[in-house]
Amino acid sequence: MNTTSPEPTTPGAGTGTDPGRIVLLTTSHRVAPGLLSWPAWQALRTADRVLCADGAHPQLPYLREAGTAVDEAAPTAGELVDACAGGRTVVVVATGEGEPALTDGLARLAGSGRVRMPELELLPASYDLPGARLLDLVQVMDRIREECPWSSRKTHEGLAKYAIEEAYELVEAIEAGDRDELREELGDVLLQVVFHARIAEEDPDAPFSVDDVAGGIVAKLIHRHPHVFGDETASTPEEVKEHWLRTKAAEKQRDSVTDGVPLGQPGLALAAKLTSRVRTAGLDVPLPTGEGIGYELLALAARAETEGVDPEAALRAAARTYRDAIRAVEGLLISVR
Repeated sequence: MNTTSPEPTTPGAGTGTDPGRIVLLTTSHRVAPGLLSWPAWQALRTADRVLCADGAHPQLPYLREAGTAVDEAAPTAGELVDACAGGRTVVVVATGEGEPALTDGLARLAGSGRVRMPELELLPASYDLPGARLLDLVQVMDRIREECPWSSRKTHEGLAKYAIEEAYELVEAIEAGDRDELREELGDVLLQVVFHARIAEEDPDAPFSVDDVAGGIVAKLIHRHPHVFGDETASTPEEVKEHWLRTKAAEKQRDSVTDGVPLGQPGLALAAKLTSRVRTAGLDVPLPTGEGIGYELLALAARAETEGVDPEAALRAAARTYRDAIRAVEGLLISVR
């Protein structure tokens, strides 16, 4: 009797059989578990074997409830190739990391030229909808609020100055035309919104969440755009603005056109806003007269608003030109020295 152990064989080598098929099934954690595409369910129901390395994968309870048997296993590339031999189909439910060790191993086997590889298919079972990454931001902010010594102690009042700073940095990025900077500053502004909403959840008397914030602005946008979501019509920007102002006035029920104008904003912007409110309401309110630069600036701001110019933006543009002139003179002085 020959008692010599058989030589180890290379996976899938020289068998002459159908090498089968591997389906790497990926899912998005931003989509509710169980909401899979029809091709994904077909692959799962017709597979000879379904594997998942993560026993706590959120999809597993739903797959098993649907009658799909899932083995908790993390095969090597060679073991997976062997499991497919004979024309079998094996579905691997990928973990959140995407199974890089397994795919790298399969690539090495395929590159060796010694293995008859199964057909390999990457099948996305669920896709992110637009805005899905906002869920990541909410989760990250939640953890930071709980675990970060600095963030966990912040209040609305303590964060207020950062909202102002980030808004100014966003405006600067817009005026500079820097796309990369614009994307980053928009993220910083968004962070302020999510941070304040997370703090608001902890209020003992009137808590609200980021979902409440989003729900409120969605309702407002729908109500103020009856030409989009209702029966109204608007074909020009002026008609859209008329709809907006009319619905806003009905919502706010303000006693004065000056209600809601923040007095803490920069002076030129404040003057222009008041002028805009007066003009939009059709009121005849002459500018106050008086001595001093303040009244002169008020008149300039009113003139700018009437001409469709943002006085703050115009002054910033002029100031940037002045800054460039200062640097040019400084450069000349340095070269002379």
